[in-house]
Amino acid sequence: MQTAVIIGAGPAGLTTAYELHQKSKDWQIIVLEASDTIGGISRTVVCGDCRIDIGGHRFFSKSKEINDLWSELMPIQGKPAKDDLLLGRSCHLEPGGPDPETEERVMLYRHRVSRIYYLRHFFDYPISIKPATFIAMGLVRTIKAGCSYLHSAFFKRQEKSLEDFYINRFGKVLYSMFFEDYTEKLWGVHPSKISPEWGAQRVKGLSLWKALLNVFIPRNAPKETSLIDEFIYPKRGPGQLWEMLADRLRHEGVEIRMNTSAVGIHDEQGKITNIVLSDGSTIPCDAVFSSMPIKDLVAASNSAPNDVKRIAAALPYRDFITVGLLVDKLAIKNATKIKTVNNIVPDTWIYIQEREVRIGRIQIFNNWSPYMVDDVTKHVWIGLEYFCTEGDDFWTMDDGAFIDMAIKELRKIGIIDENAPIHKSVRIKVKKAYPAYFGSYAEFGKVREWLDTLSNLYCIGRNGQHRYNNMDHSMLCAIEAVRALLGETDKATIWKVNTEKDYHEGR
Repeated sequence: MQTAVIIGAGPAGLTTAYELHQKSKDWQIIVLEASDTIGGISRTVVCGDCRIDIGGHRFFSKSKEINDLWSELMPIQGKPAKDDLLLGRSCHLEPGGPDPETEERVMLYRHRVSRIYYLRHFFDYPISIKPATFIAMGLVRTIKAGCSYLHSAFFKRQEKSLEDFYINRFGKVLYSMFFEDYTEKLWGVHPSKISPEWGAQRVKGLSLWKALLNVFIPRNAPKETSLIDEFIYPKRGPGQLWEMLADRLRHEGVEIRMNTSAVGIHDEQGKITNIVLSDGSTIPCDAVFSSMPIKDLVAASNSAPNDVKRIAAALPYRDFITVGLLVDKLAIKNATKIKTVNNIVPDTWIYIQEREVRIGRIQIFNNWSPYMVDDVTKHVWIGLEYFCTEGDDFWTMDDGAFIDMAIKELRKIGIIDENAPIHKSVRIKVKKAYPAYFGSYAEFGKVREWLDTLSNLYCIGRNGQHRYNNMDHSMLCAIEAVRALLGETDKATIWKVNTEKDYHEGR
């Protein structure tokens, strides 16, 4: 029997293990996970009776294969969830599906609302063309934005940077209002320094022209990914699905080693022969699927050329901090027609564009799932998201000081009242959450070219490919990698996932 080593127990790694185990019984499968948790950045952090989704994960894909896999692992609700019952709200129900009130293994249908908070007003994301938008912007800004967009429509910039990408699609005024500051918060560098490739992957198909068309497109017409208004979501957060899959794999004989890192990767004549582990032991192997950061993968190699090592060592990442706060209510009011428990705002997350604070985004976990909160009728459980770089002032700040700063920022921009009590608080740090598209990334092609010379190495997932993939993309990489191993396709197919013009979530 041959041995396949899978590095990482996130969506890419676990999907690889599942696919290979389903398709062939000729492989011993060993999954290595450096941490003590399953799910990678798609894990769910348990905080007493509350849960935090790291980053927010919509379960929505254009791929039937991915949707079928999700449904197989976790069936969609057949009866109303807690908030549906409290509101008397109708929702999609799958005939014969499980009851969220009595069963754990269940996906919920969720309504997507994500908006921009700017000038103490809410704006739709993506920008919509309707009277409320113009009223919030004011007459002068609206006129300037319109003239700026017309100029960009007739005088296209050569797209050398992400700034050029945005201005070509929205005009300079709207770019300055809704993209420039947030992008710099996210990446720590100005959009003029970032490759336009990031925009091509993350906001492909979106523009002010598409927003105009969307006003007249019937609701049942295909939409861009950022325009979807419904998705599915595990009852207890995304980590619940991956923990369930890990348990199933263990039961079926797949070995998952926690708190175990790959620190050495040895190859001979273009083929990896063994993996050295953090405990000093060695695993002989016939195939390796890696979702570890490419920076670390190359550093662990015994044969990487010096130029490849230089580029990989300098690949940039952005790290991530979430502060969870449990409060009684929010100061911002629900001015929409969407019904919610206790009439809180209906957003799953809110992009913060206010320039005087460093917070980037707010999640409202009540709206992801009522089962993420201790008591959805009494409390609002929110996640405050900050972007940073490991070792900077944010990363090294004391937990208590950081939480105090986050609370002050929320009060400053009117999200919670000055004297609102905080019932629970927690700070969570995540390394290498976002592979970045600047710096040595311009030379990434040389790294990929060398990686492809290792015949039995398959790079999968967000960090495994240094690509800002969504969860479904990471899963598709895994599926394609197993096919490549079994001779059904070639390795180049793995790298093609999430490079097409039409985003995978566009169904």
